[in-house]
Amino acid sequence: MTERVRKPQWLKISIGADGRYAETKRIVESHCLHTICSSGRCPNMGECWSRGTATFMIGGDICTRCCKFCNTQSGKPLPLDPEEPLHVAQSVALMKLRHVVVTSVDRDDLPDLGAAHWMLTIKEIKRLNPQTTVEVLIPDFQGRAGLVEQVLDASPDIVGHNMETVRRITPLVRSAASYDRSLKVLEQTARSGILTKSGIMVGLGETPTEVEELMDDLRCAGCRILTIGQYLQPSRKHWPVREYVTPAQFDAYRQVALAKGFSEVESAPLVRSSYHADRQARLLKG
Repeated sequence: MTERVRKPQWLKISIGADGRYAETKRIVESHCLHTICSSGRCPNMGECWSRGTATFMIGGDICTRCCKFCNTQSGKPLPLDPEEPLHVAQSVALMKLRHVVVTSVDRDDLPDLGAAHWMLTIKEIKRLNPQTTVEVLIPDFQGRAGLVEQVLDASPDIVGHNMETVRRITPLVRSAASYDRSLKVLEQTARSGILTKSGIMVGLGETPTEVEELMDDLRCAGCRILTIGQYLQPSRKHWPVREYVTPAQFDAYRQVALAKGFSEVESAPLVRSSYHADRQARLLKG
């Protein structure tokens, strides 16, 4: 049995509870929406919701995959809500967001894996919020390039797809995705000319050398934005934390990544894939 690693002081989380947090929560709940902030137990939910930002999760809250690091519920999903694209777009308007992030559960149960629903959501957001930049964090769509193309054709401003971890650990913690397939999704996105982004977790047992090799693979695929955060085990049934990476190592990863040519790097223990996404969107002006 693996000995549990004690959580260090630098991972203390402050939960925001101010008026902006409450208003964001009210808007999300009143439109019957799901957010990865709550379903993924994001440590930054308090900070982000207090700033009036949230990452919307479309396609329901039940995932067809069962990754060993993820807290999202797995099982047989409910049918898609045809009103969800409109509700998300209306919430973006109510929140007065300048930048919105949308992600989804995996919908391997659907013939198109949810691609058309993605396309409709992006288009509806843009229709009601023409001044809002749209960032999407997409699944791998089983590597089916035509489905990825449907999402790209809706013209999101930033497309993210997370590698999650290094090549060696990928088959141990990701239930269906593969390392090379994820790289191909990112490469296809970069070739389309859309700003491309990925995120990884550390503390699962990887080495710094493996992290740097992953960075090289991402740069070869055309990825320009990288987020690196500490893996936090959601429950005892999930993959155990092997190490709590120090803030100094996170700083070192950031410097290495910038030296390798990434345009923007967020690297700190509590960073998640959509953390400070609104700030990263300034690259769109470059």
